[in-house]
Amino acid sequence: MFPNVSMWLQKHLTTTMRKSEIKFDVLLDEQSIPEQIHWTATENPNEGVEETKAIYVGVWDHYHKGTLALPLWTKDMDVMDMKRFAIEIVGSLSETVVRATGDGKMGSLMEELCKTLTKNLQEEMKAAQQQQQQ
Repeated sequence: MFPNVSMWLQKHLTTTMRKSEIKFDVLLDEQSIPEQIHWTATENPNEGVEETKAIYVGVWDHYHKGTLALPLWTKDMDVMDMKRFAIEIVGSLSETVVRATGDGKMGSLMEELCKTLTKNLQEEMKAAQQQQQQ
């Protein structure tokens, strides 16, 4: 037998790989609108099943060179919270772009967009509060 192949096989067959899992459970109403969303993950620092009002999962389709997106939110999620969630997704993507690609310009442009959207959301929330007080 070939000694180099044997050593390579022994080294790679004894290497253990870690597995990480993320699971989402979505309870739908009769119109297929999410009522509850629960998630668990092997890497979750909190123990047990977590409930959330929204998730956004993006998967890169390398064959078609595009994103497959799965945005879900419960029907009782507050609109202002949904807008904040969208802003925070873009913000976390700006950090990811810089870390993964080193493209500070793209990251900065995305961060500026987040600042503008945050300012607009704050103004909208202030106007809504003033309207409720009247």
